[in-house]
Amino acid sequence: MKRVTLILGHYGSGKTNIAVNLAVKYREVAEKVAIADLDIVNPYFRTKDSMDLLKEKGIRLIVSEYANSNVDIPALPQDMYAVTDDKSLTCILDIGGDDRGALVLGRLRPAILEENDYEMLLVINMYRPLTPDPESTVEVMREIELAANMRFTGIINNSNLGRETTADTVLASIPYAEEVSRLTSLPIVMTTAEENVAKELDGRVKDLFPLTLQKNFIERKI
Repeated sequence: MKRVTLILGHYGSGKTNIAVNLAVKYREVAEKVAIADLDIVNPYFRTKDSMDLLKEKGIRLIVSEYANSNVDIPALPQDMYAVTDDKSLTCILDIGGDDRGALVLGRLRPAILEENDYEMLLVINMYRPLTPDPESTVEVMREIELAANMRFTGIINNSNLGRETTADTVLASIPYAEEVSRLTSLPIVMTTAEENVAKELDGRVKDLFPLTLQKNFIERKI
């Protein structure tokens, strides 16, 4: 676990739900955890939807004051520099989809690179229209890296079909994720699955990370 974990990926790959789950997991071992919503691309899937859970777990939420309002503007949270200024925080950054979303890292990148206590994880989902195969997924990855001016350090396989996901859905994605890993020389840090599906995959998938889906993700079909 690094002090700063950046979560990026293709639009709709499931970054926000992973970020919330990681924050809860990190809170089990870290005294001060924060999750920063820096998504200026998609205003509809926000970490603020999980505000009650995060508050219950003692996790600091750094989010734009306009999140979950009827004001749809690409605003960044005013206190986002706490990510780099407060070294006592263990931080998860939820970055917007694709290369356009990665541009927001420009303000934080110098300090993150200087501290050099971070990991930058690519969320992949073979069931999304623009990343159905390893080659197209790597292309999206390279575009994000170019915009962020940072390199990924690992992969999260979050291949799913929303509420229709089964154990076989996840198992079918393993060769895809392994090929992305081979093409990029990046390790697969984890393969995710909704917690009930994860029970069926126990012992069958390496580095399996069960996800608790928040209410908004269930209603909107991740």
